[in-house]
Amino acid sequence: MTAIEMPGRLPFRQRLLFAIPLFGWLARDAANGKPEDLGYTVAALVSMWGCSALLFGLPGLYLPALAMVPVMFLILVLISRG
Repeated sequence: MTAIEMPGRLPFRQRLLFAIPLFGWLARDAANGKPEDLGYTVAALVSMWGCSALLFGLPGLYLPALAMVPVMFLILVLISRG
């Protein structure tokens, strides 16, 4: 028995996302876990961002934010389309 019961066959995008070692575990837990697990996932991502800033300095702080620019642009385009 697994800790999280998964559906029989997932779409390819979800299987690909869930196959990434650390982020896949967080995404699977946020998608299929309890409602409070989303808060733990957000806290883990913010903690990883903070650790990258401590380890790499300012590039560790700026580069994840810079990587989110295309994602936010896509979200804004999808919102504007209705």
